[in-house]
Amino acid sequence: MLNLKNVLYRALPVLGVLFALLVQSVFPDSPLHPASTKHYYNFLLYILLSVTVVLFALSFFIKRIHDSLSEKGAFFAGSGILIAILNLVTAKLALLPVIFFPSYDNILAVFVEQTSLLLKCIGFSFRLLILGVIWGVITGFITGVFLGFSKKVYYWINPYIKLIGPIPATAWIPLVLTTFPTPLGASIFIIALAVWFPVQLMTSSGIQNTSKVYFEVSKTLGAGTFYQVFKVAVPAALPNIFQGVFNGICAAFIALMTAEMFGAKYGIGWYISYQKAMMLYSGVYAGLIMIAVFCTVIITALFKVRTRLLSWQKGLIKW
Repeated sequence: MLNLKNVLYRALPVLGVLFALLVQSVFPDSPLHPASTKHYYNFLLYILLSVTVVLFALSFFIKRIHDSLSEKGAFFAGSGILIAILNLVTAKLALLPVIFFPSYDNILAVFVEQTSLLLKCIGFSFRLLILGVIWGVITGFITGVFLGFSKKVYYWINPYIKLIGPIPATAWIPLVLTTFPTPLGASIFIIALAVWFPVQLMTSSGIQNTSKVYFEVSKTLGAGTFYQVFKVAVPAALPNIFQGVFNGICAAFIALMTAEMFGAKYGIGWYISYQKAMMLYSGVYAGLIMIAVFCTVIITALFKVRTRLLSWQKGLIKW
């Protein structure tokens, strides 16, 4: 026997898209907004409607989809209503300044009409981010291991790290741009610096909080320093290390966007800065959407890796 309440919850995403489509169809666009040659937003809504209808139908046969829609159906419906309200406030009634709040059609047109440029900017930002994160994680991990395992290193180095580490990486941009010969090298350094501090902080903290019993037992069994570090301390500190990497990734995105606004030829940050200078705010919003998707994909991938490596901690930290 069907549970009507549960069926309604699973149908909510469909109703949310229908509401957004109804607002888009019933209310005409304000003449204050530049007319779009193609109705990209309508096309997107029809795609979303098709997807939600298919998922609703599959929820009767596939338990995973059934459970997911039962849990998140209300949220998806609320998102559809929110999108429709924003559409009403901006494109339909023009209650907000038109130049700063373009219509959905004009924003989506950027993705269609400037695809090659956007892909080039994403590729440039991805290269900068990966290089900066790799260097930041490596140096942060090495520094954290030395600080966490060696009391002498901690005594001599930690006061300087406490002094330099909390300074935002972006604050070093004027100095770094005059020090490095190319904007690329300067940008990589800024991103690496942003990642380095949280990684070394959480790595050293994780190693220092490892139970001394583990080290004493391994030493009694004849383990050397290398074994104690990489077979005892580092595995025990892995949850902290991953947390440092997650914090570092978030800091890296801030540094990336800021660094690209100073001297970069391409990149998402450069694209947003360029579109803002040209007063083309549809491009600014397109850039912000790219940042959100870019960050979400990378963080989600890292959580998948973390879940696989630390399956015993599954559910303690969610994304």
